[in-house]
Amino acid sequence: MPLDPEILERAREWTGSHCDPATRAEVQALIDADDEDEIRDRFGAQLEFGTGGLRGIVGAGTNRMNRYTAGAASQGLAHYIRKQVGPGNGSVVIAHDSRTHSAQFASEAAQIFAANGIRTYLFEALRPTPELSFAVRHLGATAGIVITASHNPKQYNGYKVAWSDGAQVIPPHDTGITDEVRAIHDLSHIRFADFESAKNDGLIVLIGEEVDEAYLAALDAARLAEDLDPAIPAGLKIVYSPLHGTGATLVPAA
Repeated sequence: MPLDPEILERAREWTGSHCDPATRAEVQALIDADDEDEIRDRFGAQLEFGTGGLRGIVGAGTNRMNRYTAGAASQGLAHYIRKQVGPGNGSVVIAHDSRTHSAQFASEAAQIFAANGIRTYLFEALRPTPELSFAVRHLGATAGIVITASHNPKQYNGYKVAWSDGAQVIPPHDTGITDEVRAIHDLSHIRFADFESAKNDGLIVLIGEEVDEAYLAALDAARLAEDLDPAIPAGLKIVYSPLHGTGATLVPAA
């Protein structure tokens, strides 16, 4: 089936100066190779922001998980937060896992929220999703984001959104956020603040050990057998594998 000219034109738009050099080179290579199947797969659809967020294969294109599709999600969420709580009043917590570009996507999301005047608490390194939910409540944030694709294959990544209760967004916030994300039609509408400047201005706050300690204390307080003496060995032996996951950061300590 011949390649739709509109799809090819959409691909060529990603070779413009508004995209970073690596993205431009990746897309230009597909065009030069006349790889119609790959161009159609990458640009023939839009990676949809659904109830829980985004999830897709990492790569350049409108139907891929990259700094621009993830960036549109952050910009749309920023618009929604400002409408809900007013300019300068919202805050977001961001965590990420160990997948390809997770740290990059998390950092860039923080830059976008900062550019929109929304304070961001960014975990300094990978953390498990349950701690993100805890941190949203602990820090009194408006929303939370975790960059992860859960159980999907390694070539995937994703963008999950939680609201102020730390849980996945539900009506009316889910549809409200989705509408704002879908309204981002031009990549130039995504605003990025300089990371170091935003840190100096207090719009990006790095978090880590202090939230870990609060989270572990909350876990300890939830023990079912509170009368057990931790000094007495219980004879329980556990083998744990994080399977490349973020649980390795806290499960041993817990």
